[in-house]
Amino acid sequence: MTEDYNASFDRGLRIVLNRLTTTIERDNLIVETTSRLRDTMRVDRVVLYYFYSQWNGQVTFESLSSDKWSILGSTGPEECFNNEYAALYLNGRVRAIPDIESESIADCHRDFLRNLEVRANLVVPILTEKGLWGLLVAHHCQAPRLWTPSDIKIMQVEAENLSQADSIRNS
Repeated sequence: MTEDYNASFDRGLRIVLNRLTTTIERDNLIVETTSRLRDTMRVDRVVLYYFYSQWNGQVTFESLSSDKWSILGSTGPEECFNNEYAALYLNGRVRAIPDIESESIADCHRDFLRNLEVRANLVVPILTEKGLWGLLVAHHCQAPRLWTPSDIKIMQVEAENLSQADSIRNS
């Protein structure tokens, strides 16, 4: 009886340790990625918006040029992000908005971005075998910004790297 208990306890402990290790690896990868992107692109904020259930999510990681730009824990506007938008991102949509004040976007989206003090926005999906895992988002807060093809490419490459990481594919 004791041997069965010890074996069961050891299996349980291994499972917990494996999950913890995977979580730490995932978190470190995301922190490194968002920081590298913010530094390379010289933007105010790069965030990971993680979907914890279908089209419900929140900002779970951020790299900031200043603490004043923090939006950690923010959730998206539910009335704006619906099945229609989700389908676009599921199909690989990249959205580059150089100036939220002149871009043709829904009023709820513009108001949401204004509330976050965003002036220019670049969004790239993180797609795994399971679907839309999250969004990698760069925000320029202080002025409009024309997103270059290289800005878009580096975001896509980093989103792809994240999507291929075992610690993300298996979460």
